Amino acid sequence: MTRPLSSAERSIQGRNSWLQDEERKAIESRGEIGRMEFWLRVTRSVITKEIKAGRGDVIAAFTLVCRLFKLVLEKRRAGDPRLFDHLMQYADTVLKQHGPHH
Repeated sequence: MTRPLSSAERSIQGRNSWLQDEERKAIESRGEIGRMEFWLRVTRSVITKEIKAGRGDVIAAFTLVCRLFKLVLEKRRAGDPRLFDHLMQYADTVLKQHGPHH
């Protein structure tokens, strides 16, 4: 028999359900562009909350991620898809292991 969920667990479950539902709506409305825009809005909101909580290093972290992604796209455009492939594989692995489960 499983125990009932705690308040915190129910909150996380509700948040994950909301994220999945909103992502689905964004995809239905605008396709993959809608999905990307949704996650950019969510990320911007999280960054703002992190800054208000005194964790300003989130700005440097996000900047590095953006610079990395730009570099990966430039390498792929120049004919070397390896970094892009590795980044996609790594991101997929991390999200499957640690992200909200769809």
